[in-house]
Amino acid sequence: MKKLKSEYDVVLFDLDGTLSQSALGIRHSLEYALSQMGKTDIDLSDYSIYIGPPLLHTLTNYCKLNDDDAAKAFDFYVSHYNEKGKYENRLYNGIKELLIDLKSAGAKTVVCTSKYEGFANEIAEILGIKELFDAVCGATLDGKRKEKADIIPYALKTVNADISCKAVMIGDTFFDAKGAETAGVDFIGALYGYGNKESMQKYNADKFAESADDLRKYLFC
Repeated sequence: MKKLKSEYDVVLFDLDGTLSQSALGIRHSLEYALSQMGKTDIDLSDYSIYIGPPLLHTLTNYCKLNDDDAAKAFDFYVSHYNEKGKYENRLYNGIKELLIDLKSAGAKTVVCTSKYEGFANEIAEILGIKELFDAVCGATLDGKRKEKADIIPYALKTVNADISCKAVMIGDTFFDAKGAETAGVDFIGALYGYGNKESMQKYNADKFAESADDLRKYLFC
């Protein structure tokens, strides 16, 4: 059997909607946070609105909370997610096998998420895939690092990869596509996640996968 070779030096994976099916835990935690702020009339049926962007962005822009209330809601969300929400994650079919093959093929693999880095590490543990990553990189609680355009260079630096290396960001929303374009890395859209193809195409995305197994056609040579 021909030995697999990675197309990329570094493969960056978004977490929610790319590695894990996480919608329920996020929705339940957001509902709890908003209820504590007396906001029970916000429609959370469209996951693409709030799965992908930084949480504070969702609270201020979509939920229309002022900065002080958004900070309070953020704390309520974190408390609920830490207690219950993070356990409502499920790995997408084929992801673990893909990660094993990428490592065998010589690629560095990194979780690259706008989720708080501490939660991202815990979720990778819960999903049983943390040992398959060279690093787990995410946002800071103080908001100083929250956008994918900031997290991608941070992730590359964490695994001692120069921005000029051959790297790809895999994600399911336009936040991932935009971050990849800004950071100057390739992008593959995960259509099995929570975003949509059209919004990703606005940031020059032209490679898409219907499943974790479908990612293979772009990742191995």
